[in-house]
Amino acid sequence: MNTRIVGCGEVTMVLSHGYGGSQSVWDDVVPHLSQRYRVLLFDWSFSSAVDPSSLPDAGSDPSRYSSLGGLADDLVSLLDEMELGRVVFVGHSMAGMVGCLASVRRPDLFAYLVLIGASPRYYNSEDYEGGFERKEVEGLVSSIESDFLTWAKSFAALAVGADDPESVEKFGRSLAGMRPEAAVPLARTLFFGDLRDVVEKVEVPCTIIQGANDFVVPVSVAHYMKSRMKGKARVEIMDSDGHFPQLTSPRMLLNIIDSHLMPLIIG
Repeated sequence: MNTRIVGCGEVTMVLSHGYGGSQSVWDDVVPHLSQRYRVLLFDWSFSSAVDPSSLPDAGSDPSRYSSLGGLADDLVSLLDEMELGRVVFVGHSMAGMVGCLASVRRPDLFAYLVLIGASPRYYNSEDYEGGFERKEVEGLVSSIESDFLTWAKSFAALAVGADDPESVEKFGRSLAGMRPEAAVPLARTLFFGDLRDVVEKVEVPCTIIQGANDFVVPVSVAHYMKSRMKGKARVEIMDSDGHFPQLTSPRMLLNIIDSHLMPLIIG
């Protein structure tokens, strides 16, 4: 999983990237965070940064990505193997929901969750606003299945959102590099999935960080998650564009972590 640890603080912070990304999405925030925390970074098995030959099935088994449960197990195993506990878990997008799953299974491993642009369900229903209509999700997944590279190029620009060509290129290169045998089934799992029942079981204290203008996740999802969680939860809305504040608004993101989150953990 390309694990690496930087910094030497008393509190361990785990930074976890989402679909299409790699640990490089955290490059602009790691120097600051590593001055205060022991920071663990890694790449999920689906990332283009991972050599598929290092995986047990050479990364060719699509069932590996048919649910987020297996990734939650991977996260728990990683923390156990590294003898880490009571970590601050920072999960971006899909990884936020993986962190929720893992915290429900092993709450002893987590002191705090920080969820950035996370969503338990992406499509709307009568009692829930996920951001997309069901037909839109079906069209999105169909585009991924029929021409992944073309979709990846257009989606990268929409997801990053801000007028930041460098960030669009960085994420777009990582997204397009995903192996189709991972990218397609995982996309179906994410965009058709419904993990709202998991949210209701989260007891670990949590801060949900959401961009005000995020193409992927509307602000309403952050408030929904807060209202359903068992443990203490708070919402921070960033005055930012796009789904990747760690790329486009790193200072604003760090200000939230420094000023609002850490005093709750170590104070």
